[in-house]
Amino acid sequence: MERKVACGAAGLLLILAAGLLSACRVPAWSPPAGSTPSLAPPPAAPEPPARQEHTYYVALSGDDGNPGTLDLPWRTIQKAADTLQAGDTVYIRAGTYPEQVVPQNSGSAGQDIAYAAYPGESVIIDGSGMTVPEYEGLFYIGSRDHIRVSGLHIVNSNQAGILADGCSHIVIEDNTTYDTGSSGIGVWGSSDVVVAGNRVEEACWGGMQECITVGGTDGFEVRDNEVLNCHKEGIDAKDGSSNGKLYRNRVHHTQEVGIYVDAWDKHTYNIAVFQNVVHDILDNDGFALGSEAGGLLENVRVYNNIAYNNRYRGLVLHNCCADLSPTHPVQGIAIVNNTFYRNGADPWGGGISVDNPEIQDLVIRNNICSQNLSFQMVVSPGVPMTTLVIDHNLIDGYRGYEGEVRGDPYVEGDPRFVDPAGIDLHLQADSPAIDRGSDLDAPGDDLDGQTRPAGPGYDIGADEYIAFTQWVYLPILWESD
Repeated sequence: MERKVACGAAGLLLILAAGLLSACRVPAWSPPAGSTPSLAPPPAAPEPPARQEHTYYVALSGDDGNPGTLDLPWRTIQKAADTLQAGDTVYIRAGTYPEQVVPQNSGSAGQDIAYAAYPGESVIIDGSGMTVPEYEGLFYIGSRDHIRVSGLHIVNSNQAGILADGCSHIVIEDNTTYDTGSSGIGVWGSSDVVVAGNRVEEACWGGMQECITVGGTDGFEVRDNEVLNCHKEGIDAKDGSSNGKLYRNRVHHTQEVGIYVDAWDKHTYNIAVFQNVVHDILDNDGFALGSEAGGLLENVRVYNNIAYNNRYRGLVLHNCCADLSPTHPVQGIAIVNNTFYRNGADPWGGGISVDNPEIQDLVIRNNICSQNLSFQMVVSPGVPMTTLVIDHNLIDGYRGYEGEVRGDPYVEGDPRFVDPAGIDLHLQADSPAIDRGSDLDAPGDDLDGQTRPAGPGYDIGADEYIAFTQWVYLPILWESD
């Protein structure tokens, strides 16, 4: 007997649905034999949108309640210092601002915070009648990074003018400082700092620090600055500083050493001093290298510099200071292709003086020492000659002073400067310094940035004679007072 199955509407739907699912079922995937599966990485998370950079303005006609636009500027620079974030710039309009400025925020890589004078306008930050706290500056950057300060006049501070302490990636450029109790510009415990194109005058009347001070800082450039009429040393890299350059600066009429590299009590190393002109230092030497408090001074290279009309010596490797430390270690020093002219004032002074008996690995090569008062080059008693290399220098005016040396080999005679009375110390075509230097340790260019050698050999002194061309003058270097 035939058996029939009766289905209602609901049963029919279930049967149809089961058949459809069976027909649409996809078998599990497996790679072809011998192949290796490749899994694509998940899509990268989208980059966060870059912060929009802003430009703000400060003017004496402004109000700190304004939005800081060109038409509605702020009134104080400190309002900007409280507000600016990474990538922001504030332009300060002309006028005198009686305030201390302390940036509150840091910039970031590629997004400096910039404080700048409005183009073509004179901005003065004046500390008259104000008491700046000790170890700060009238413009004080404390533990902040990626900040640029440009084109400001900082005057009348009882402490420093511009001071960066515990910072990184700082640029201090094209400013002037005047009448500061401590440094006009000071940098302490920082890294990656540029101090460029500034004029520092009448600094350190309080007897502290130096006119431009770089202390305990790794990675620095101090270049194209003018330092004058200051009451202490002109420019000093010291106290554990490393991997830095001091170049194309002009220092004159300071009370103490023009350019100084001093280890103090910390290892201070890898510093180049080049293309500077130091003159008319009132009571001290043009250049000095030393370890006052026992730190090791190491790997310092001094080249293509000019020192003239300084009170004592053009350059000294000193033995100061017995009251601070019984030892003063200095090693790996090169004094190469410099010109020392007419240093020393009655009754005493000279060109190059080596006074430190602990000196190790010192090279004095390719220098012109001309018409310095008491000696051209002298090595003090107790300094071991076996650790010195002195050669290929030009001596003009050997005096026979105790310890005076010429080195070996040497050239003797008038260097034939273009205009010694007018302090144009380029070489004339008949100078005996031409092609008479050594290529060992010689720099690849000269004081003016022209390539060495220009002839068959390297010249002695800071200038490389270039025949039949116009000299490239650096006005800041050759200006004479």
